[in-house]
Amino acid sequence: MALISYLTRIEFGEGEIARLPDFVAELGASRPLVCTDRGLLATGLVDRIRDLLGPAAIFEDTPANPTEDAVMAALEVYRREDCDCVIGLGGGSSLDLAKGVRLLTGHAPPLGQYAAVNGGVARIHGRIAPMIAIPTTSGTGSEVGRAAVLITADGRKLGILSPHNLPSIALCDPELTYGLPAGLTAATGMDAISHCLETFMAPAFNPPAEAIALHGLDRGLSALKHAIADGSDIAARRDMMICALEGAMAFQKGLGAVHALTHPLGAIRELNLHHGTLNAVLMPAVLRFNRESIGPKWQVLRDRMGAEPDAHIADLNAAIGMPSSLAEMGVTEPMMERVASAALEDHCHATNPRQATREDYLEILRASA
Repeated sequence: MALISYLTRIEFGEGEIARLPDFVAELGASRPLVCTDRGLLATGLVDRIRDLLGPAAIFEDTPANPTEDAVMAALEVYRREDCDCVIGLGGGSSLDLAKGVRLLTGHAPPLGQYAAVNGGVARIHGRIAPMIAIPTTSGTGSEVGRAAVLITADGRKLGILSPHNLPSIALCDPELTYGLPAGLTAATGMDAISHCLETFMAPAFNPPAEAIALHGLDRGLSALKHAIADGSDIAARRDMMICALEGAMAFQKGLGAVHALTHPLGAIRELNLHHGTLNAVLMPAVLRFNRESIGPKWQVLRDRMGAEPDAHIADLNAAIGMPSSLAEMGVTEPMMERVASAALEDHCHATNPRQATREDYLEILRASA
């Protein structure tokens, strides 16, 4: 028996951001906390949101890999300003931080007790504040994801998973991604593509998820270079937001070895590596590792890409300026040793189509170095 369910309310379209006050009112709220980062603050978008909303509290200190400390700081603002809903505005980091704040509006800290690997799924209930997720990049798909991936107080980057984590409304306006820098477009785009690939390969029975993943993959592979070359390419920006959205709609089915490795890699505080960039660098080696276990799915991917999937992704990485190796990103052999062990405890480890050992993970890391 398979349980197949989708998902939450999605408002998609150019200019939809103008309806934000209506969505807040529909949720019965009047004073939201907006969780964002200083980069967006500098663009003027946060001021635009403030003008739309009127009274709203702002937390702008979301780090690139969101931490429990940052969640607690934002929660303090939420309580001090007597807020009644949470808005995540930005990339995956801001959206996941907002989910962490939202969780703690109805649960006691620390966050680690709610992580999936710590048996936390059953501890999460729905008596929490409403949330609107507004992505400004096309990458994580956190706006329709049931996970918040956060660095907990013990220094581990863990997934907190629950259907209750799904935002009340995902407000997806491609206009918010116009002009996104080429490098960030590339890195977040490869994040979205990696979601489509990994969830398609994951072994769980969920045909709708696989169909959605393939549709998202087609959109992403055809649009990414255009979005990088011209930040105002309306069709490419729309297709990349669709790719990110569908990748996350599909990964309810599960991810795999790429994410089992990139989560602990992203927790290396001295490097503070970008999640999508890590996904891009690791994807060719993981594709090769999984080939023997995914059967005809390899040919499905090959037919779509017109080449061997691992080679196609490696060529795409080179074409869009992704790093050529983990070593180029500062990852050392001792770090790989630690990451290989941590990957075995990640919630994505169990849903890779081919079960990996610690030595397998080390080989994937070294092949990507």
